[in-house]
Amino acid sequence: MSGNRGETRGFGRVAVLMGGWSAERPVSLESGAAVLAALRRCGVDAHGIDVGRDVMIRLAAAHFDRAFIALHGRGGEDGVIQGALEVLGLPYTGSGVLASALGMDKRRSKMVWQAAGLATPASRLLAGEPDLETVAQEVGFPVMVKPVHEGSSIGMGRADDLEALRRAWETARRYDAEVIAERWVQGAEYTVAVLGRRVLPAIRLETPRDFYDYEAKYQASSTRYLCPCGLEAEAEAEVGALALAAFDAVGASGWGRVDFIRDGAGRFWLLEINTVPGMTGHSLVPMAARAAGMDFDELVVRVLATASGPMPGAGGPALESDV
Repeated sequence: MSGNRGETRGFGRVAVLMGGWSAERPVSLESGAAVLAALRRCGVDAHGIDVGRDVMIRLAAAHFDRAFIALHGRGGEDGVIQGALEVLGLPYTGSGVLASALGMDKRRSKMVWQAAGLATPASRLLAGEPDLETVAQEVGFPVMVKPVHEGSSIGMGRADDLEALRRAWETARRYDAEVIAERWVQGAEYTVAVLGRRVLPAIRLETPRDFYDYEAKYQASSTRYLCPCGLEAEAEAEVGALALAAFDAVGASGWGRVDFIRDGAGRFWLLEINTVPGMTGHSLVPMAARAAGMDFDELVVRVLATASGPMPGAGGPALESDV
């Protein structure tokens, strides 16, 4: 890919947006550095921007032609930076404002999936102490407690009884005013990446920990990533189609990743969607791309190629239907 410099020069001057102010800042800086290095290897005139509250002033002054969003968490993948880039008229990678906001909101993305007839575990909003008893009665144990607007499994925890639920809720609400308790589904975890309209090979995640938490994602050496994932061809095609349906239901575009769990009966349940997936050494989309015959540099350039100019009256950038 690094030899196609004539093609990549057509991208113009590219800002790689990273860092930001969310709890995922360290991961974003790592993703952004990897993306920046890949683009430069491919001959792209790319510049790293550690995003702060002055980002619009800095971007306007530097006269960029495109932005590669490598920001994770709030302010980066929740529609905020996307809206700022829309105002600037600067083409950017990934989903538009609405899809980004929905994808970052675990509660409301589940509502959209349920309305679309897609299976996602039952959940309940934990707005206060009385809701703890309601979760015990209506959802049952065990449950997964999640801050609604955090990524990378930050603030998440499993609860097997009422007291554990109380502790998990206290932890989660340190990160977010909105917290949900989601029915625990026992089974194998899978993730499916989408690039344009292309579904990449599924990955099975295995960890000796209770679930695929922050440590399992970024620090543990005991996490296993299986690609090929071990599913029979029909089941892998099924989870791929479900990933695309979930992606479309929230209006996502460009690229992203959808997480699932498969229960003992073989049914896939939607857990979350990530509209700005990680691009670190532990990240899943690059693994899936490699399994599809695409190295990291090619993947980064293909993601950048999905960025095109905002359209008047549209909720996000016009994106190619495939790459």
